[in-house]
Amino acid sequence: MGDNHTSVSVLGLGLMGQALAAAFLRAGHATTVWNRSAGKADALVADGAVLAANPADAVAASGLVVVCVSTYDVVHDVLGPLGDALRGKTVVNLTTGSSEQARQAAVWAEKNGARYLDGAIMITPPGIGAPASVLFYAGEQAVFDTHEPVLRLLGGGTTYLGTDHGKPALFDVSLLGLMWGALNSFLHGVAIVETGGVKAQEFLPWAHMWLDAIKMFTADYAAQIDAGDERFPANDATLATHLGALEHLVEESEALGVDSQLPRYSKALMEGVIAQGHAENSYASVVKAYRRPMAS
Repeated sequence: MGDNHTSVSVLGLGLMGQALAAAFLRAGHATTVWNRSAGKADALVADGAVLAANPADAVAASGLVVVCVSTYDVVHDVLGPLGDALRGKTVVNLTTGSSEQARQAAVWAEKNGARYLDGAIMITPPGIGAPASVLFYAGEQAVFDTHEPVLRLLGGGTTYLGTDHGKPALFDVSLLGLMWGALNSFLHGVAIVETGGVKAQEFLPWAHMWLDAIKMFTADYAAQIDAGDERFPANDATLATHLGALEHLVEESEALGVDSQLPRYSKALMEGVIAQGHAENSYASVVKAYRRPMAS
């Protein structure tokens, strides 16, 4: 299945779908494409793709069917009417959605006789095909193993997460949350140092240095959380120490006229967990606040 004789159909030609199809074409795979707006296929057709007139023709053209559309509802709108035409096909769904939608789609695919992998793309379209680009997949191991050589064309960081079809969605939203949290904190920091005449690019290398240090903290915290005993040893600083420093951030933000909502949110989390008896524990104990959200 990993050679250039493998045919692939790509349904959905937004920017991401176009990038997926282009990666298959570059590797020499016979590639059939379909999109509701046929004009989006023009460049791909010029590069050798075959434009299918409808989803049924696209599915019939290949054993491996990659779907990347706007929502899971659209997935079902496009593939739902095909019924038995899906039997024996492998559907790889790279549409963004929830873990429950992924699991329901897997049940639907099985009822229609299709093999099914659900996935998540952790890169923007220009990064498709790059060695470091990560794509997550879940489903039956044998199905992934069969198609891994072709799927790896989309990113060298192609990773199998197991049989739970919902797992890629869980990784997707959690990693995006990490990204937004880090970006918001970086921009909040920029707003603070700007008041002292510091440019964002002058601050940037120190932000990078500190992000590397944070990696060490998270490694310790992950081990503590997985230990499951909730003792959360303070190997670096106690939660009470963190709270004291954070209070300075809140005060400095307000004194400088910088929005303080972000540090105030963190302060509220810490205070709630300290109230549960974790003042002398590590910052890892704050996970308790996320598991059991406290009243605002």
